Amino acid sequence: MTETHRWRGVIALSLAAGAVGLAIDRPSMLLLSVIGVVFAAYPHVLSEPTPKLRIERRLSNSTPRPGDEVTVTVTVTNEGGFLPDVRIVDGVPALLSVSVGSPRKGAVFWPGRSVSFSYRVGTKHGKHPFEPATVVARDISGAWEVETTISADTELDCTATEADGPLRDQTLDQVGRIVAQKGGSGIEFYRTREYRAGDAMHRIDWNRYARTGDLTTVEYREENAATVVLLVDARAVAYRAATDEPHAVAYSVSAAEQLLGSLHRDRNLVGLAAFGREACWLEPGAGRSHRAKAQRLLATHSAFASIPPTEEPEHEEQVEQLRMRLSSTTQVVLLSPLSDDAIVETARRLDAYGHRVSVISPDVTGEESVGQRLAGVERENRLSALRKSGVPVVEWKSETPLAAALMNRPRKVNA
Repeated sequence: MTETHRWRGVIALSLAAGAVGLAIDRPSMLLLSVIGVVFAAYPHVLSEPTPKLRIERRLSNSTPRPGDEVTVTVTVTNEGGFLPDVRIVDGVPALLSVSVGSPRKGAVFWPGRSVSFSYRVGTKHGKHPFEPATVVARDISGAWEVETTISADTELDCTATEADGPLRDQTLDQVGRIVAQKGGSGIEFYRTREYRAGDAMHRIDWNRYARTGDLTTVEYREENAATVVLLVDARAVAYRAATDEPHAVAYSVSAAEQLLGSLHRDRNLVGLAAFGREACWLEPGAGRSHRAKAQRLLATHSAFASIPPTEEPEHEEQVEQLRMRLSSTTQVVLLSPLSDDAIVETARRLDAYGHRVSVISPDVTGEESVGQRLAGVERENRLSALRKSGVPVVEWKSETPLAAALMNRPRKVNA
């Protein structure tokens, strides 16, 4: 409860009128003073506003593509007593902007009545949960007001379709979707070889046997699974952004969410890690519950917060902690804007330790200033350095879906 001091001037004028009336012996002035005092006392005999409101949001499309516009319809219902003056400001996600209409509304609420209003937002990559709406309710005199929030779980999922991960040849001895350059189970032809005792009958090349009388066995390319850790660069330097665009960490988290689905679908063991204000680690695993746990971490863990950290531990310390947790067969998909040389050196080191590293780099550089163009040149140099080291890099521009950016990557690998 806060006092607005709306009637403070009335009290001062009333006292002044009373004093003048006494001094010059004018009853009309004294009467004016009494009226002012009555107005000043009026708010104190009223009950305090006690807002009891419920909010609902409807989205015209909860899973839009980046660049689409979504209509948000907000309905606020009064489940308490009469509220003569209510101001509502909806909690638009921080990275989205209102394109049409307003998320603000003022209303008089009778008990049980509802008020609806709509506005439109432009969408960008990522998952965007709505913040609680802010409500300010005043009593009928306007002397007292109460500020509170009302919330409803609403989220815009703008991660588009799942994108196949850029995995390399470090695989496990179990069936997956990564094609290897050796014979085994699979669907793609690899070679024919001389028949060996114990070979399955359905793999014998009977056409060749009919022509030549030689028994040969057909082999297909083996398809294996992998252990993968999605590593998000969420250090302060990674929170770069082009003008009016989400920062690179938001893009990286969005990419991690998309890759989680496809990697789990392809029967890989998938883990999650982050560099930044706080260590984030999820052991590689499989299954729906593990995927849900990873998605929950991406949505709620402080390492992926929307604002950059003011303090963070030494990067070298976090790299060593991560390296100690990675098994010898784990490969790493690094999601980073490559904002400095330290992350490039980290990718090289992990690759040198035997963890096959692939990099997906959201491009958040601009051309509007000399500084932005210089940052773009430095990033290009880092991309080139990684590629010369044998680390594959996928450049991801904000206007391109991640799945399209990954479409032309090499899918066949050398074992």
